[in-house]
Amino acid sequence: MGSNSSRIGDLPKNEYLKKLSGTESVSENDPFWNQLLSFSFPAPTSSTELKLLEEATISVCRSLVENNPRTGNLGALIKVFLSRTKELKLSAECQNHIFIWQTHNALFIICCLLKVFISEMSEEELQLHFIYEEKSPGSYSSDSEDLLEELLCCLMQLITDIPLLDITYEISVEAISTMVVFLSCQLFHKEVLRQSISHKYLMRGPCLPYTSKLVKTLLYNFIRQEKPPPPGAHVFSQQSDGGGLLYGLASGVATGLWTVFTLGGVGSKAATPPELSSPLANQSLLLLLVLANLTDAPDAPNPYRQAIISFKNTQDSSPFPSSIPHTFQINFNSLYTALCEQQTSDQATLLLYTLLHQNSNIRTYMLARTDMENLVLPILEILYHVEERNSHHVYMALIILLILTEDDGFNRSIHEVILKNITWYSERVLTEISLGSLLILVVIRTIQYNMTRTRDKYLHTNCLAALANMSAQFRSLHQYAAQRIISYTCRHLRRYVYVLDKLCFPHSHCSTLQHCFSTLSDNGEELLSLTCSHILRSYASSLFSLLSKKHNKVLEQATQSLRGSLSSNDVPLPDYAQDLNVIEEVIRMMLEIINSCLTNSLHHNPNLVYALLYKRDLFEQFRTHPSFQDIMQNIDLVITFFSSRLLQAGAELSVERVLEIIKQGIVALPKDRLKKFPELKFKYVEEEQPEEFFIPYVWSLVYNSAVGLYWNPQDIQLFTMDSD
Repeated sequence: MGSNSSRIGDLPKNEYLKKLSGTESVSENDPFWNQLLSFSFPAPTSSTELKLLEEATISVCRSLVENNPRTGNLGALIKVFLSRTKELKLSAECQNHIFIWQTHNALFIICCLLKVFISEMSEEELQLHFIYEEKSPGSYSSDSEDLLEELLCCLMQLITDIPLLDITYEISVEAISTMVVFLSCQLFHKEVLRQSISHKYLMRGPCLPYTSKLVKTLLYNFIRQEKPPPPGAHVFSQQSDGGGLLYGLASGVATGLWTVFTLGGVGSKAATPPELSSPLANQSLLLLLVLANLTDAPDAPNPYRQAIISFKNTQDSSPFPSSIPHTFQINFNSLYTALCEQQTSDQATLLLYTLLHQNSNIRTYMLARTDMENLVLPILEILYHVEERNSHHVYMALIILLILTEDDGFNRSIHEVILKNITWYSERVLTEISLGSLLILVVIRTIQYNMTRTRDKYLHTNCLAALANMSAQFRSLHQYAAQRIISYTCRHLRRYVYVLDKLCFPHSHCSTLQHCFSTLSDNGEELLSLTCSHILRSYASSLFSLLSKKHNKVLEQATQSLRGSLSSNDVPLPDYAQDLNVIEEVIRMMLEIINSCLTNSLHHNPNLVYALLYKRDLFEQFRTHPSFQDIMQNIDLVITFFSSRLLQAGAELSVERVLEIIKQGIVALPKDRLKKFPELKFKYVEEEQPEEFFIPYVWSLVYNSAVGLYWNPQDIQLFTMDSD
């Protein structure tokens, strides 16, 4: 078919690709390269199109893998590209469309070839393809060169130095994509790579000086969210016959061009998916996250992470410490705006987490903002739609909230921000609510979802930690937020009694426990042989008093008894003891949160007192529970004090009158009667070896979100395809 290829399936027969991958060496000065690089087709974007391209060119790539050690054609192609990039900046300034177009095509071919090479061979074998030198006279210089390192440095120069114009947009995206491909060897290893050739190139040698400039450029690409130029504006105008982008060259090169081919028909798909307005910003962010999460070299820390954790605001005139390398300055206001606007994507949320957790300059700046709702609301919306998000995205959003709630100023200020008509919150119409109360509602909803669906211990622990950090600064809680705090606690109090019943009384025949409790000995051992299935509320305190005798022993023996009685049946054994421990942890934390609010900001929260009094009967049952007795003292005191005042006021009180009595009582309640507890404060700390979580996560984002890159899912080793 040769140069008349019109379908993607004809690519393996294309005469230029056959010559490139064949057994004949092609000098870097051969006119063949102008012919090879003078092609055009709409860039594939969908996974279907990319898969078609991969399948059509795989035979060409494998042929080159086989023949390149003898021909050195891959090295010649790279040298052609390297020589062209030296004039790329001048070509952009002079609007040399043809030169930029051909240089882009060279990089596109290199990227496609490199992707296959990396997926099919070890790094050591890959390096051999790039250091091969043809010994015949006149073919190559006698100097030994590492073309792989030279190519990587050239890409970094291209990304950082070439001005972003309509005619350079695509080659900028392609350069970033090629760097991502260069690092993609991680995809084909189950274990996290801690030493590799890519690490060596990026962390020392001629690439190292570009560190801060590259990180800054990638961040600015994310900030600017530059949209691609309209179709036909990249280089030349589109042909009127609609036959794709055929470049109307008036030179002799035109006779050697490939015939334009399309993937699935012209206009079958937009150049970018509708939800991805800026391929350059998306690709830049993915590369930035990959670089930031490279493991440290044995003898040096990751310089890209160093750059990310130390950059400062352009308005900060203080000198950089001499001990911190790879520093730069960037406009924090622009970065903050971009982060607020882009939180719908996993990768933007992960960037926000990285900056908040690791860059103290960014964290200080964000916490000082007076418009924190612009950042917090998108994070809350992620958590609110937990059913539609993957677990990693939800986890990152939650950790961001936990980091923010470590700051007392944040915890105070969010109750001063009043929001109107939160349309995405559908459980209840919220015409007016503080940001703090909304945060409480969403976090409690997330805990509830987790407890009933995913049952992830880390998720609910971090949710409760965020609420605990806020609790001392609760201010003017919305009545619905106060109600949800109390009702969620009550839900677990009831659940606790139910599970304890099932654990201690698996076989039930009695309808009341009055007789049972009256016959129990003081040591509580006979509790294990009882056959009641229903614990009446009035006897819960009696049960708790038994637990207080030998709490752990009673539960342990009850569990053993339950296993012995049920193990003979072919039914799954309910793990009531484990359920009980989890529920007890949640109850304890919720009681501490309520207690913290009552002792530190009772006068600001009459709605919480009202909700507590409404459910006082259930709370009173737990005053004797051995695990909660200490924390129940203040809650019990508040319930008793305000119940007495309501009783004195008479029956059939309106809601307004009850709230009025509560507000009067708050003033009258001596503060010294409430026992002081240590302040609830939790700080987020990454677990040991965080790369075991973050590197697979980042590469899953690359795999699912990168523009114009496709990997065969069967080749992926780092993560499973059904993981989030």
